[in-house]
Amino acid sequence: MATPFRPAFDLLAQYAAYHRDRRNIVTHFIGVPMIVFAVGVLLARLVLPLGGGQITAAWLVFALVAAWYLTRGELALGLATTVVLGVLIALAHPPAAQGTVAWLAWGVGFFVVGWIIQFAGHYYEGRKPAFADDLVGLLVGPMFVVMELAALGGAFKPLIARIEERVGPTLIRDLAHPAT
Repeated sequence: MATPFRPAFDLLAQYAAYHRDRRNIVTHFIGVPMIVFAVGVLLARLVLPLGGGQITAAWLVFALVAAWYLTRGELALGLATTVVLGVLIALAHPPAAQGTVAWLAWGVGFFVVGWIIQFAGHYYEGRKPAFADDLVGLLVGPMFVVMELAALGGAFKPLIARIEERVGPTLIRDLAHPAT
């Protein structure tokens, strides 16, 4: 496994190579946020002392991940990803405050359904998920989804053009033929 501290472009290009089928990308628009939310729900229940106050494990992990996104060299994308993840983590705290059964239902339920959607997308891709070869793909996924969603509104076009120059354009794979 290569270092997780590579530039965003290299990380995104590697991740994008596993995500060229548009149907797979669309499933990631749903599955990745569900998984991030689920992890937030599960971690929000763990409260840690911090100085004279407290912080949930969800916010602590968020802070570490945000620092990683903001130091990969694509500041605008890092900021956008941090904001989106911050919203998901904030939304994760109310379900975590519910009873144990509700907390687990929200957390485990969103986690499992999110991964089912992810694996359905990789059926269309004809390729295993990126994290199977490099665990840093678990961090790159949310950044990739934010980039692709923002691109629908015209953002990050030069970055996406550079990525496509390296790994090729998106397509709709013919399911009758194996992936190349």
